[in-house]
Amino acid sequence: MWTAKSGNSYDLTQGPIGKQLLMFALPLLGSSLIQQLYNTVDLLFVGNCLSKNSYAAVGSSSLIISCMVGFFTGMSVGSSVVISQAVGCRDKKAARDGVHTAVGLSLAGGLLLMALGWLGAPYFLRLMGVEAGILGEAVDYLRIYFLSLTSVITYNMASGIIRAMGNSRVPMLTQLAGGIANVIADAVLIQKFPCVQSAAWASMISQTLAAALCLAYLMKWGGDCRLVWKEIGIQKDVFLRMVKIGVPAGIQNLVITISNMFAQYHINRLGVDAISAFTSFFRIELLLYHPIIALGQAMTTFAGQNMGAGKPDRVRRGVKNCILMGAFLNVATAIFLLLFGPQAFGLFTRDGAVIENGMKIIRITFPFYWFYVILETLADAIRGAGKALPPMMIILSNICILRTGLLFVIMGRWQDIRGIAVTYPITWGMTALCMLLYYWRGAWAKKAGT
Repeated sequence: MWTAKSGNSYDLTQGPIGKQLLMFALPLLGSSLIQQLYNTVDLLFVGNCLSKNSYAAVGSSSLIISCMVGFFTGMSVGSSVVISQAVGCRDKKAARDGVHTAVGLSLAGGLLLMALGWLGAPYFLRLMGVEAGILGEAVDYLRIYFLSLTSVITYNMASGIIRAMGNSRVPMLTQLAGGIANVIADAVLIQKFPCVQSAAWASMISQTLAAALCLAYLMKWGGDCRLVWKEIGIQKDVFLRMVKIGVPAGIQNLVITISNMFAQYHINRLGVDAISAFTSFFRIELLLYHPIIALGQAMTTFAGQNMGAGKPDRVRRGVKNCILMGAFLNVATAIFLLLFGPQAFGLFTRDGAVIENGMKIIRITFPFYWFYVILETLADAIRGAGKALPPMMIILSNICILRTGLLFVIMGRWQDIRGIAVTYPITWGMTALCMLLYYWRGAWAKKAGT
């Protein structure tokens, strides 16, 4: 039987809302930062130990990796919502069925994407307009990274299950173990074999460790959600419920990444300095992005459990708390990064032109990043209530279609890095406004799980 707190697991259907969301989100923030540490550490080692071209090659591969992983990350949201709603209404059988279907889906999907990515790596990179001078290294890095996709997807799915149970600490601890392994592997492999492939092998080692630890936890300490290896399989009815939520969430992740790929196309046309500047920017902005994502993940579990328990009003109070906490933290961090931007970019590169371009980007984007707090909190609350299609359509319309159109119009007249940067706050603001209008209508709260 689930209780208000069992070990490190929380029943989010009762107790002080603000404190619960904060305490649940903090380990999620730690987990997100550590997970991003994998690719960031790769970039730090490559940027400081190898050439500028090697650094750009790794950076140009990042969006393709995000695109391939994004869909199954969305599916992990679907499984998390299904399981958290089962936890909220105390349905043990539904929770167990959800666990085994989710793990089976992650293993099958990971193997499929691994094969697709290995074969398609050169084509994907050419499609994005990656320069011939860095194409060879980019293909080498990307192909090896794709070998770790089964581990990446399995970790995301298993950690989502553990969060749905009300436990956000274990995913953080498993990622910490993987992060330490990644730093050690990067230091050893790049020193011994100074090439971009070494960074990719280091990521594979660390991601596999994190995934294995999560699965081991579910097998030994999963309680009512315990994983039994021989029971892993895809049950049709559970799968369909996960698909109903997970596919729109996966498409949402996909379209965001695709829109970033269109942006990367324009970035690539501006040369290596612009590629390197945006590569560094995408790492520095994680200090703003990950607290928002952590609160959003907490909001998904919070909404799922409370909608399962029939408490939509508690979800509304959680949304207010989440937006206020996220906005305060976001504005404070943005001010700090604007003041110390050159030092932040200096961690990734010593090139003055790259740092100058990076500062141009953050002066345009960071003052408006709080829009993302609103759109992400509302999207995750609506999705946690079981309504994944409306957030997907809003994000598709604004982040993908509107941003892509703006990019082609602006960059057709102004070939400057600032032309790309300005499209981000415009589309964040429009997405937040549309999400608010849907949320205020209240359709998301009418019936849990529909």
